[in-house]
Amino acid sequence: MSAEANIRTLTIDEVDISARADETILEAAREHNIDIPTLCHLEGLSEVGACRLCLVEVKGARRLLPACVTRVEEGMEVTTHSAKIDRYRQMVLELFFAERNHVCSVCVANGHCELQSLALRLGMTHVELPYQYPQLPVDASHPRFTVDHNRCVLCTRCVRVCGEVEGANTWGVMGRGAQSLVITDLKEPWGESETCTSCGKCVQVCPTGALFEKNRAGTKTAKHPEFLPYLRIMREGEQR
Repeated sequence: MSAEANIRTLTIDEVDISARADETILEAAREHNIDIPTLCHLEGLSEVGACRLCLVEVKGARRLLPACVTRVEEGMEVTTHSAKIDRYRQMVLELFFAERNHVCSVCVANGHCELQSLALRLGMTHVELPYQYPQLPVDASHPRFTVDHNRCVLCTRCVRVCGEVEGANTWGVMGRGAQSLVITDLKEPWGESETCTSCGKCVQVCPTGALFEKNRAGTKTAKHPEFLPYLRIMREGEQR
């Protein structure tokens, strides 16, 4: 197949762009500096379309589509920002805050939290939905790290980085819907896991304060997940 045959032309927010046929709307948009908010997406990890913050309008589609898992098509007309989309995104953010117990003032990630930053960016000033106040545990059994399920948004970044980059497959998801929890092994305490390598990758990619390092709990230390693409490239090279 020629290079030209592998190229798709489309419009995003009335801007004419071209993209490879295997690219998603999100990838194409970011290559052309078009902003689409995300939470579960992280370069270097597979896409799962979990957070639904990247919903966009595609002309002819009967519903909003997640940009991170929707491939570009020839002649596609995409809208990334509109009153309808902004309303949906704010509702999704409110669901995140209402389903768990996010108290920013006492959170270890305050000031370095992607959920908090998105709420500010998208103009969310309050939560209209009733708070659920679930009784969720905190697992501090690991000698270095802690998992606080009250702050988890079920983005599954920890699950994917542990399996796809580290290769340990320690993390998984148990349950359905708002009752889901990320777990280590077969719901064993993190400190008793026989598969955890204590590498800390899961902590680095967590967008909130759900996973944090104990000796930095009060330092408001920024996370640096941008190392992932390079780690994955190196690991795939070693496997060849």
